[in-house]
Amino acid sequence: MANTALIFTPKYYKHKTGPRHPETPMRLKAIIRELKRLDPNLVAGRLKKVTPNAVDIEDLELVHTKEHVQLVKRVCAQGGGLLDLGDTVVSPESFEVARLAVGGAKKAVDLVSSGKVKNAFALIRPPGHHAGPYYAMGFCLFNNVAIAASHLIKDLGFKRILIIDVDAHHGNGTQEIFYNSKKVLYVSLHEDPQEFPGVGFLDEVGEGDGLGYNVNIPLPFGTGDKEYLQAFDSIVAPIARQYTPQFILASVGYDGYFKDPVAELNLSASCYSAIFERVLNLASTHCENRFVALLEGGYNIKQLGKLAVSTIAKMAAFPYSTKNADRARPSDLKAEKYARKVIETVKEAQSAFWSL
Repeated sequence: MANTALIFTPKYYKHKTGPRHPETPMRLKAIIRELKRLDPNLVAGRLKKVTPNAVDIEDLELVHTKEHVQLVKRVCAQGGGLLDLGDTVVSPESFEVARLAVGGAKKAVDLVSSGKVKNAFALIRPPGHHAGPYYAMGFCLFNNVAIAASHLIKDLGFKRILIIDVDAHHGNGTQEIFYNSKKVLYVSLHEDPQEFPGVGFLDEVGEGDGLGYNVNIPLPFGTGDKEYLQAFDSIVAPIARQYTPQFILASVGYDGYFKDPVAELNLSASCYSAIFERVLNLASTHCENRFVALLEGGYNIKQLGKLAVSTIAKMAAFPYSTKNADRARPSDLKAEKYARKVIETVKEAQSAFWSL
């Protein structure tokens, strides 16, 4: 019996962003193509393929204002266009596809919380972690992971949700939505957010009931595997152990890969395998393996399939190699030195709330 659910529908391809836009249907097609390349019997035995349904408007309003939901719906109905001043593009079918993306996130947590599968990977688009309560941003229309977390809390009775964000860019929308809540511990490892999205600095630690439940690790451009994993091991893991989450969600971006065209980190493909080995260990130790991964960024079409399948392989426990994806990865000694200083500074800031 398969222990890992794979949430996907080809309808995700219908969200069109235009030529040369990095958030393209080709991203998901690359992942599906790599899965199909594998031994079909192996994958069929390890993965439960699940087709999601679109959520209701009420589900979107768990974290978004009515005005924002209606704005997205209206712009799509009028033929599409820009939802922000930058590059968040929608086409006529994007509203329905975005409802399906949220539906994929919701279906994933329902399957895991009910014990029907051990974990799940939601291969969804558009991504979500930049979308705030009243705005779209950074290719994101609705905040998939935030709605999934809110569903776990409000509908399913969970009280401690850990969101680990490993996209190269800070999930500003997710942070804003839960900034005053201790029911969600938001932890983000990301590149220096000064250029984008403008928040995600280490002194942003939550407010009110959420004070101490927001952890930002803003790493310098060029940070490589060693320092990234050091940040995970010395900050993320000990805080997670103390929080004792009942459920772990991950905003999974592969744009930290060293050949990604959109971001500036220097991570190898093998680093992602190491990251998710650690995340799965936390889930096994603290929340009876309850873990859901949701796709966010990652724009190197040539390698994205390998990067995502390496995570799915870890979750479903089948062998998979990312051989050749890490050729000629350069090192940045200056960035690595500065990253170590950032890690120590974050530890000092978070030591007010956690034992580090």
